Amino acid sequence: MAVAITKLSFWGVRGSTPTVDPATWRYGGNTPCLELEAPDGTQLILDCGTGLRMLGNRSAAAGASKTQETHILITHYHWDHIQGVPFFAPLYVEKNEFQFYSFRSKFLGPDSLKQVFEAQMAVPYFPVDMSVMSAKRKFQEVDGGESFTIGENKITTRWLNHPQGCLGFRIETAAGTVAYATDNEPGNAKLDESLGELAAGADIFINDAQFTPEQLATTRKGWGHSSWLEGVKTARQARAKTLVLFHHDPDSTDRALDSILRQARDEFDSVFAASEGMVITLGAPGEPVQAHMPGTRTALRREVQFQAKVCGLTEGGKEFTEETVVCDLSLQGAMITLNHLPQLQSELQVTMDTPGSNGEQSIQLRGYVVRIDDAEEKGRVTVGVLFTD
Repeated sequence: MAVAITKLSFWGVRGSTPTVDPATWRYGGNTPCLELEAPDGTQLILDCGTGLRMLGNRSAAAGASKTQETHILITHYHWDHIQGVPFFAPLYVEKNEFQFYSFRSKFLGPDSLKQVFEAQMAVPYFPVDMSVMSAKRKFQEVDGGESFTIGENKITTRWLNHPQGCLGFRIETAAGTVAYATDNEPGNAKLDESLGELAAGADIFINDAQFTPEQLATTRKGWGHSSWLEGVKTARQARAKTLVLFHHDPDSTDRALDSILRQARDEFDSVFAASEGMVITLGAPGEPVQAHMPGTRTALRREVQFQAKVCGLTEGGKEFTEETVVCDLSLQGAMITLNHLPQLQSELQVTMDTPGSNGEQSIQLRGYVVRIDDAEEKGRVTVGVLFTD
């Protein structure tokens, strides 16, 4: 009997505006876009930020021949959640079909969902209008508090606390439940209750963590966003299994997000900070959540081997030190085979002995785990490390 699998891919994780700052490269600079592939074959896209362009390029490169309707859930109409639509290549292919879902804006009235996309491509904001998109497009307005089905999957909506309105989505599949609650500020009792309902018992709870707790209490209060600490509180109260910190602030560097992630992991057992390229897989009931990064993060590797000592934290949070071999080395990172299973996104310290003109030299590097694969040798794992120092 085949095991039901839900695959969740992160194509854009940044909030407010895309970034190209090298200091944000590791977590990524594209604005919100996720892809969910359900066990029944249903494809869902959550939000249409700039990450949507890369998702569309992947789809075009795959060259799928069969027609399949894709369902797109839009949380709200702020630019960072819709600005990828004009650059989504599959919308320009006649055989494709897309159904969009979001709420009726009180500022626009009936058909507001369709109007939003047409307006952002209208003169003088874009060189062509939506009429050049030859794919079939349907628009369905939904309200916070209702439920509907797409294929074999139940979708539940709830209102979140954000200027001009925002929907959160709960997606229940045969392999598990994903709650998506971006752009939400705590403090409104009724909407805090709605957030808890979305997250209740979820296998994956994706929550806005744009600001630090200090910012949320002072300079960013009223801006419509949350913090890692509020996400932890909600995840704990709702008994969610895994928390994903999302919608990173454009001014938050990779180092700042590393610090946020460490603080969150001190308070909650299973936490990830959303990264572009990260894929989370949900298996059958009782199976653990699995997350990994694609091989492109350690591109340009060379097949060399150096003796090394590696220090880090195991998946269970215990310190380890291990003698091993570093292979496939590049300026960006390396592949390292270990007996210990480290946490994804945790820090590793690598001390390598390398040949030099005056004999062997010791080099100390620091990096982060961006990929974990099973090694050919039983009981060991191959870890992809991205160097930062």
